[in-house]
Amino acid sequence: MERLTKNPTVNAWLDERIALLCPDNIVWITGEKSQLDELKEEACKTGELIKLNQELLPECYLHRTAVNDVARVEARTFICTPTKEEAGPLNNWMDPAETYKMLDDIARGSYKGRTMYIIPYSMGPIGSPLAKIGIEITDSIYVVANMAIMTRVGTKVLEVLGDSDDWVRGTHCKCDIDAEKRYICQFPQDNTIYSVNSGYGGNVLLGKKCFALRIASYQAMKEGWQAEHMLILGLQNPKGETKYICAAFPSACGKTNLAMMIPPEGYKKDGYKVFTVGDDISWIRKGADGRLYAINPENGFFGVAPGTNDKSNPNALATTKRGTIFTNVCHNLDNNTVWWEGLDKNPPTNADDWTGVHWNGEVDTDRPGANPNSRFTAPAVNCPCLSSEFENPEGVPISAFIFGGRRAKLAPLVYQSRDWNHGVFIGSVLSSETTAAATGAVGVVRRDPMAMRPFIGYDCGTYFKHWIDIGKTLEPEKAPKIFNVNWFRKDDEGHFMWPGFGDNLRVLEWIIKRCDGEVDAVETEIGFMPKPEDINIEGLEDEVTLDSLKSMLSVDKSLWQEEVKGIEEFYASLGDTVPAELHACLDTLKKNVE
Repeated sequence: MERLTKNPTVNAWLDERIALLCPDNIVWITGEKSQLDELKEEACKTGELIKLNQELLPECYLHRTAVNDVARVEARTFICTPTKEEAGPLNNWMDPAETYKMLDDIARGSYKGRTMYIIPYSMGPIGSPLAKIGIEITDSIYVVANMAIMTRVGTKVLEVLGDSDDWVRGTHCKCDIDAEKRYICQFPQDNTIYSVNSGYGGNVLLGKKCFALRIASYQAMKEGWQAEHMLILGLQNPKGETKYICAAFPSACGKTNLAMMIPPEGYKKDGYKVFTVGDDISWIRKGADGRLYAINPENGFFGVAPGTNDKSNPNALATTKRGTIFTNVCHNLDNNTVWWEGLDKNPPTNADDWTGVHWNGEVDTDRPGANPNSRFTAPAVNCPCLSSEFENPEGVPISAFIFGGRRAKLAPLVYQSRDWNHGVFIGSVLSSETTAAATGAVGVVRRDPMAMRPFIGYDCGTYFKHWIDIGKTLEPEKAPKIFNVNWFRKDDEGHFMWPGFGDNLRVLEWIIKRCDGEVDAVETEIGFMPKPEDINIEGLEDEVTLDSLKSMLSVDKSLWQEEVKGIEEFYASLGDTVPAELHACLDTLKKNVE
């Protein structure tokens, strides 16, 4: 095998993997477009990819996963640490030595008759002080093509790595796509990821959740930075000043829509602009000036297709028009394009559904054309509102952290924490009520701390302590202010009270003004709340009145008493690693709402 690096740790690892997996061929991914184009053509010949209409969707392809392999599987995802306590109560745990043996036995010889692709990749701009390097081996061209969109791949990555041993080892084997032998395992102490028997993005694009959150959160804890499940957006005011915000939301709470938000007409006329730095993951470190700076470690968007349309997220839709890989969407055979539920009201009548079975959207109303978790993998460079700071190796300075979930009655539209530790408390108890789409039971509260529940690569209470420790290193005036938002408050008839989407900018405006000390707030039982007249509702007269805004900013003590009980149960379930500072915040809340 030709070597593209002299790095002894890389080459020793590859020798061991090759001996185990027995590939027929070995291909290094250089990052050159010509190589990637050739591989995609090869995948079209085998049926792994379908080339779409090149006039309407240039350089776009369709892929179908196995029917048993359409989403991340939390039950088959493991954190493998020497002790169960290190993984903590929220993670599935397995013993590292036993797990390596089991995985090697499953993977042994699985590359026979197949090609091993070696993908050197950088999470973050290549050479950035905030970036990290990984190498993934895979037997899937689909994985290669997706990693080339989602990360920075190729020989330049190996040049930056040099002889360093600071890189993440990633093994992916399709094997037989056997759901009973499917494992996605992270070994935080070993910088290692091992995924077998899956072909679905979230389980096999090892740079994404596996590295950028599970492994990186552990690295961050050890090295004094943060890896968070947060979007990054820039909000530019009419004076041309841009402030950056990181925000964390559980799924189905409009995270991507917020990241790519289009300001309401009045704000647009005044000169407000929103820029996307990232839609999913933030890596955050302290800069030389004592402020926190964030990069998006990814280079593309891995978005949910259903529901994405010209109204809900025009910027996301525009991003998918070139160089995109669509997974498990509906294939319109009349014009060789794609369709999904919620795209428009014109489902194709001559199509194949996401499983490849013929589908007529007017007749086959008993089954969806696209899988509910169907995806697009699109290059960030396509995004019409991409920030000019996207490639900045130093990252962008963060003014505010926002947490938010779906709470019909409890949480107000927006409130601010009293201080850093109180903000960590708010994030630690982040929760969302289940929607009809998620489970049979509606309105069940699921705790999702910092929206990181499935992604913390170690014990949750220790992760909270890391947040507290980060705060201790920041001067109060340089620390981001921390807020909670709830776009999903409902009135007594069950209607949403706030219009959401672009109008969320009205709340962000108040948040930025608070960061700049330009507006007062009212101290309440739960934190600092806006005066209703300080939220601009001009142009919303038909939907929001000053009275309805007052209602959205109210605190129902009896509901918060119930919330306190829920938080006490949650903290108890996490064990004794929850920091004393957070228990103190809980005690304060309890006293305030009694």
